[in-house]
Amino acid sequence: MTQENKDRLLRLLQQHKALGISETIDFDKFYLSSIITHSTAIEGSPVTEVEAQLLFDEGITSSKRTMLEQQMNLDLKVAYDYGREWIRHHEAITVDWLVLLASKVMARTGSEYHSIGGDFSAAKGELRKLNVTAGAGGKSYMSYQKIPARLTAFCEELNQRRKAINPADVAAVYDLSFWAHFELVTIHPWADGNGRTCRLLMNLLQWEFDVLPTKVLKEDKAEYIQALIDTRESEDLNIFLDCMARHHCQHLQADIDQFMKSMSEKMVDKQGLKQKMVDKWSVKPSLAEKMVDILDFVADKDEITSEAIVAHFGFTPTTAKRYLRQLTEFGYLEAHGGNKNRTYSKK
Repeated sequence: MTQENKDRLLRLLQQHKALGISETIDFDKFYLSSIITHSTAIEGSPVTEVEAQLLFDEGITSSKRTMLEQQMNLDLKVAYDYGREWIRHHEAITVDWLVLLASKVMARTGSEYHSIGGDFSAAKGELRKLNVTAGAGGKSYMSYQKIPARLTAFCEELNQRRKAINPADVAAVYDLSFWAHFELVTIHPWADGNGRTCRLLMNLLQWEFDVLPTKVLKEDKAEYIQALIDTRESEDLNIFLDCMARHHCQHLQADIDQFMKSMSEKMVDKQGLKQKMVDKWSVKPSLAEKMVDILDFVADKDEITSEAIVAHFGFTPTTAKRYLRQLTEFGYLEAHGGNKNRTYSKK
């Protein structure tokens, strides 16, 4: 990527980390759901992020979507869960492993093919045995007979690059992941699922070296596909590297802006609640601030105990119990259980 994109990317990543956005509750879960939803949306699935979240977490299907559309998301979720666990061990990436990865991406939606080159199954991740083009009238991908050798060479080079890379060089990690994405999608080993599998591999390499995974949003589809085409035609990899870096920077900036906006709104809400406690219950301003902090701590939890308050805020057990009792009396919390095993939840 260009130095300008590199500098911007590193600056935004540093700001993203300093704000602690990745450490916010359920950020990883929601971010992953977003990656999956947009990846399938690029391939035609209309499933929304909310629908995907309900599908993944609660097993609730949407009556507005076909089972095939929802199964695309379920398959990709399984593939991401498997891949994230596997990549932690830094094992060699092989052709057999890529076939296994593709089989998870296409498990419920892959078709059986009967071609002159032979029979094969997309659901099993098997390499294509027919020739394909990039859309109607588009450029032909490499002949299927060449795929096994080319894929073997790709895996060898990818593993060499993984071993040689300096994990502290964040820009180099992204360049590696973008390169792997482009090379694999150019080989186009499968009859279906190439885009999803290539974006998955890109993200897995990013997770392997502990950098924030790149999202390719459905809104980016036209520019993303054009960058792939332009890179192939000009044989200039920098076109794709810079396109992916720009999109990642845009998404990081959007995350930062949204986080800052929510924090600003949160501060206004906290000040209003603090003043309400001061006015209505004649609580000292300093005490009201502590109580608001406790309510903020409780907000995203099903239940808490006084021990949790002690551990988080450093209060004495007596002080923690007093604050929780007062918040219960004020109507902000609800107490459950007896004195020895009492828990509290937000009303």
